[in-house]
Amino acid sequence: MAKSNKKTNEIYLDYAASVLPNPSSIHSSGLKAKNKLEKARRVVASILGARPPEIIFTSGATESNNLAIQGVVYAAIEQDFLPHIITTNIEHPSVLETFKLLEKRKLAQVSIVPVEGSGIVDPKKIKKEIKKNTVLVSVMYANNEIGTIQPIKEIAKEIRHYNKENAKPFRVFFHTDAVQAVNYLDLNVERLGVDLLTLSGAKIEGAGRVGVFYKRKIVSLANVFGGGDQEQGLRPGTENLPEIIKFSEALELVQKIKEKETKRLAKLRDYFVYKLSKCLFDIKINGDLQNRLPNNVNVTFPKIPSDLLVVELSAKGIMASSKSACKSGESGGSYVIKAICKKPNGDVGGVRFSLGRDTKKSDIDYTVKSLFGILQKLKKWYD
Repeated sequence: MAKSNKKTNEIYLDYAASVLPNPSSIHSSGLKAKNKLEKARRVVASILGARPPEIIFTSGATESNNLAIQGVVYAAIEQDFLPHIITTNIEHPSVLETFKLLEKRKLAQVSIVPVEGSGIVDPKKIKKEIKKNTVLVSVMYANNEIGTIQPIKEIAKEIRHYNKENAKPFRVFFHTDAVQAVNYLDLNVERLGVDLLTLSGAKIEGAGRVGVFYKRKIVSLANVFGGGDQEQGLRPGTENLPEIIKFSEALELVQKIKEKETKRLAKLRDYFVYKLSKCLFDIKINGDLQNRLPNNVNVTFPKIPSDLLVVELSAKGIMASSKSACKSGESGGSYVIKAICKKPNGDVGGVRFSLGRDTKKSDIDYTVKSLFGILQKLKKWYD
């Protein structure tokens, strides 16, 4: 008599661990989940040119940035060493505010290097700030507001040269927040020369709401969180497997369409800038026009509050922004715009138009037409 191929029904009685199979569980469902988790980790590692153990999944970029910065700082403190850390004045709040918090609590000495008027930092100025007790430099890959691309490879070269030429208790590690760069720029950590890198699924279409933290093997981090030994003990808590899988699949797709989509969006961006140049009102494109993301157009209308323009555009069905979403609840203009303006106005900032996969030329035409109409309506601000 032939044997039945029908599988035995599985009975799940581990709801206390998780309503979904927990990758940390040792039963068969847990092992299956673990295999899926590690497959996703291998996919992400391959795209970054890293080793799978160097990839840590988190809840998002804010957590990843905090883990990178605080992890390096506390590792130094554990060795009775007061660390010095360096960043720029246009970083995302999750980096800049973490630096300021560590300085306020007297846990680190902080140097904040101003960017040039182009919105790009000079690598030589970064190197000039390095001291004997410097343990970390954190410079974002591309700015979230004005889209300027920072010279990451050049900064990495300066740091490597310093580490080679100077014997000190701790080497200087280099961290980059690559959240805005993920769809358009090279993410290979070896070519970039970075030791720590952060990504977020929130900026990738179809990706899960998770974060990725790359940590080079040689980097020693202190535990910032307590609670478990998941993710090498650096990020305790049950991994969000469904979202992690979505992230890895979406990141794979990005690699396939990156070159074509980057060219398409750059063409649309340049068309947008050209149409704006025909405006009869005074406008200024913020940030370097060449070294910027293909999907970013940030414009200042010198006499009109940016928040007012965002509201007026929204009434026309056009969604734009005036500053980082993490700072949208605060009054006043963008600190990024203030950093690159010689005479910043407290209320006037920049209006950021960021393009995506669904953006069409007709969308640009409608936006420009609507914007010109709004400016005509608000022309009293110019008087």
